[in-house]
Amino acid sequence: MSLYDIPLRTLTGEPASLADYRGKALLVVNVASKCGLTPQYSGLERLQQRYGDRGFSVLGFPSNQFAGQEPGTAEEIATFCSATYGVSFPLFEKTEVNGADRHPLYAELTGTEDTEGTAGDVQWNFEKFLIDADGKVAGRFRPRTEPEAAELVTAIEAVLPG
Repeated sequence: MSLYDIPLRTLTGEPASLADYRGKALLVVNVASKCGLTPQYSGLERLQQRYGDRGFSVLGFPSNQFAGQEPGTAEEIATFCSATYGVSFPLFEKTEVNGADRHPLYAELTGTEDTEGTAGDVQWNFEKFLIDADGKVAGRFRPRTEPEAAELVTAIEAVLPG
């Protein structure tokens, strides 16, 4: 199954899929509003601003699986992200990233190894998966990798279309 074929829903409940972003490089991130890593929203937004016009988008997937750090409703999440961090990148509905109810997107993504050769469950909020313009996973970056870390920026620049 292609990543483009997996059905998604936007934060407002509208049907979507990664096919809506075909031809773009994507950074898929499980996000949370009440986490010690929540300030990474700022770096993610800067990446969106820096590369958005070059065929790149951050895609945020709120998840409440890690210590209940995303308890809000869709409206609360949208307001928090917009008001606190000026988030302009797309957000999707709350998503299970691990376990028996893991979303099919994350079932595919978690098969990808990180830089140390480890695949499997998402470790915590703000784990990042880089997808190239052909819909293939090009990299996995664990939660403590800052959005603007040199290794992540280099990887993004390597998969920008054109």
